[in-house]
Amino acid sequence: MSSLHRCDVLIVGTGIAGLTSALKLAEKNLEITLVTREKDPQTTNTNWAQGGIIYSKPEWDEAEALRRDIQKASCGTSNDQAITILIEKSAKVLEEILLKKVKTDFTKEKDKLAFTKEAAHSSERIIYKNDCTGKSIQISLLNYLKQLSNVTILSSHTAIDLITPSHHGVNLKQRYEEHKIVGAYLYDQNDDVVKKVMAKKTILATGGIGALYLHNSNTSGARGDGHAMAKRAGAMLSNMEFIQFHPTTFYSGAYHRRFLISEAVRGEGGILLNSKGERFMHKYHEDKELAPRDIVSRAILSEMIELQDDCVFLDIRHKETHWIKNRFPTIYAYCLEHRIDMTKDSIPVVPAAHYTCGGVKTDLLGKTTLKNLYAVGEVASTGLHGANRLASTSLLEGLTFGYMAAEDIITSIADESVYDAHSIKDWQSGDQAIEAALITQDIQTLKQTMWNYLGLKRSKNRLARAGAMFGELTQEIHKFYKHAKLRDDLIGLRNAVEVGEMVLNASVRNKESVGCFYREN
Repeated sequence: MSSLHRCDVLIVGTGIAGLTSALKLAEKNLEITLVTREKDPQTTNTNWAQGGIIYSKPEWDEAEALRRDIQKASCGTSNDQAITILIEKSAKVLEEILLKKVKTDFTKEKDKLAFTKEAAHSSERIIYKNDCTGKSIQISLLNYLKQLSNVTILSSHTAIDLITPSHHGVNLKQRYEEHKIVGAYLYDQNDDVVKKVMAKKTILATGGIGALYLHNSNTSGARGDGHAMAKRAGAMLSNMEFIQFHPTTFYSGAYHRRFLISEAVRGEGGILLNSKGERFMHKYHEDKELAPRDIVSRAILSEMIELQDDCVFLDIRHKETHWIKNRFPTIYAYCLEHRIDMTKDSIPVVPAAHYTCGGVKTDLLGKTTLKNLYAVGEVASTGLHGANRLASTSLLEGLTFGYMAAEDIITSIADESVYDAHSIKDWQSGDQAIEAALITQDIQTLKQTMWNYLGLKRSKNRLARAGAMFGELTQEIHKFYKHAKLRDDLIGLRNAVEVGEMVLNASVRNKESVGCFYREN
């Protein structure tokens, strides 16, 4: 069973990148459809981003200093042109969208925006809202968009596949010219039907793949749906081996999704201690706790292995109690729920998968290698982050490139028309019910494989073991997926194993340890 929906622009994902694109496009009276697999469009990685967003202007920040910081964090692998765009355009976009239009609530001191510094930054250039910056941005953008009559938000809709036209009876030249994206199939979780959504342009803003790891700081939706759909449609992906691990997530036993303890805690003077109460980061890097994330993460892992511990500790007790509660209210409340008073106790922390530096390859306007398909935010690979992301560039990248992709669409959408839906076949659903326990077991096997063999440290033997595991998983999943009755977790499992193989293959090809990618031999 299938139903039909038409729009000018289809946007899959409701984080900062997708919402910024939607806002800019909606201003031109285009019909916009936003899609999320979540019941609440506010459930995104953007919403959980604690730290802040870079606001860099010549009045208080040297452009070349920001460039140096981004390149230093990435070990000199960042795309210099992408950095230039960020330097030249991001402040204007931030002012227009966040400060003037949606009026995001940022922390202020004496009626002026408050600035802070985070790891690997050479100056205070980050604005924030206490320790819930992403939530403040997310709410302000969503509230603004919900007032617009030409923006439709489809919640509890899982994107299955991108739609390309049928090529029967055309020559090779026509086939090449017609290989474009004309929409997507969406699974309506509530009505248990597949909708055929036809659009002139499609934007992937689905986020990263952190949730594929056993221990991660992401929402469950960060499972690589956009990456897998783009790959199946024929788009190019790049740098999939570069998975950044956040050094400090709250440790409270063996559960998978871990609560983030913001980089800003270290930026504000927090220090790392091992179980002996010894500060250790000086042994690993001259910048100590403010070293790039990959270095801090591996240093923590080394300490845990050497002392056979389950975690290390983050200590900011030297700051005043009132200041801690006001600067980090979300973190303070979470820790207190878990019987840790961060004004008196050190916080137990461990690394966890956090950010995907690679993704669907795009140019500097968000265009992928497929006509009419764009990718923005964490799902995209502009090259800005290279092999390792600098703190607080993620929200800014989503904002800036989401804006620029929309600008590019505005200049070209008049040349497109909504493709004839009747020439596109309806989705053929299977009818075989799959036991939920089987899907859960396969997902757990995949998460364990990603964590153990494609994690902070990789080796020839670990990669070989991952290859064997993925070979078996892929064969089994594709065998039953073809005839199975659709459900969200089954769609996610299919995408997850395909994306896991992308990370594996990229890791096998890359023999050089750089940034967040580390091969022991």
